[in-house]
Amino acid sequence: MQPVSVITFGELLLRLSPDWPAHTASIFVGGAEANVAAALATWGDKVAYISKAPDNGLSRQVLAQLERLGIYTDRMLWGGDRIGAYYLAQGADLKHAEVVYDRKYSSFSEIQPGTVDWDTLLGDATWFHWSAISPALNPTAVLICKEVLEAATRRGMTISTDLNYRSKLWQYGKQPVDVMPELTKYCHVIMGNIWAANMMLGTPLDHTAIAADSKEQYLAAAEASARAIVAQFPKCDRVAFTFRFSSAPTHNLYYAVYWKDGQLYVSQQYETNEVVDRVGSGDSFMAGLIHANLNGYSSQETISFAAAAAYSKLFLKGDFNLTAKSSITQLIHS
Repeated sequence: MQPVSVITFGELLLRLSPDWPAHTASIFVGGAEANVAAALATWGDKVAYISKAPDNGLSRQVLAQLERLGIYTDRMLWGGDRIGAYYLAQGADLKHAEVVYDRKYSSFSEIQPGTVDWDTLLGDATWFHWSAISPALNPTAVLICKEVLEAATRRGMTISTDLNYRSKLWQYGKQPVDVMPELTKYCHVIMGNIWAANMMLGTPLDHTAIAADSKEQYLAAAEASARAIVAQFPKCDRVAFTFRFSSAPTHNLYYAVYWKDGQLYVSQQYETNEVVDRVGSGDSFMAGLIHANLNGYSSQETISFAAAAAYSKLFLKGDFNLTAKSSITQLIHS
């Protein structure tokens, strides 16, 4: 295995975007954790991606797309029958575009406990990233997440998670708050938004206060949520939340916060009416957090870079953010 600093773990997906009048469809390689890896590789970090795919020519072609970006795929698991997919219709209404999943019986979702030597796969990497999408698949996926998180803990890795909430995936009789706290306890860095933290971790959320819909109230809620998270999860010492608001199909107002060492750091606020593709913006933010932590950024520099990275993704088609680091830095200072 090639030596790397970061390992991301999650389900490899194919995104199909039909264009019905033209009888065609665009196809993109995606999956939240693959998206994180793509951004990190673009910015020069050594990153490997672990998922599971059937051992066939299509899978090799898909992984070639990752390798072309500099992502190492030599830790991939092989077997099963299919790569999961999701459908996202192309069209003018980017805000309300419906996602339809086709992920049942995918290779990744059918990884069985006790069948993978996670300690060997993780090797000497120092950072492990996963997201709440994986345990949303089925009860077995929860066990797999716990296995790999325990291995990462044994190896002394920094562990990060993204509290991605996908309502269409949590369909096996468990609510996120029944599952996520037990997995999140392994994490040092927790990213999401104040609503996801409330839903997945049970952290308090003053709904009356945030109903005022003011930035001041949102920032106060973010600080309260971050304090609750670090109190509930002793290993966690860094929390980041994003705020994304949209009033029209191609509109986006965006800012983010980072809680570290008892202080809340706030990014600059971005706004655009020219959104091209919303998919992967949160993954770009997560990648920005990881990149900044790996490369010694200050807390303010960390949230500034992560927020700019997320914002830059809005102008790129597809799941991956391939925006150059120099362009993101320029965006911060523009």
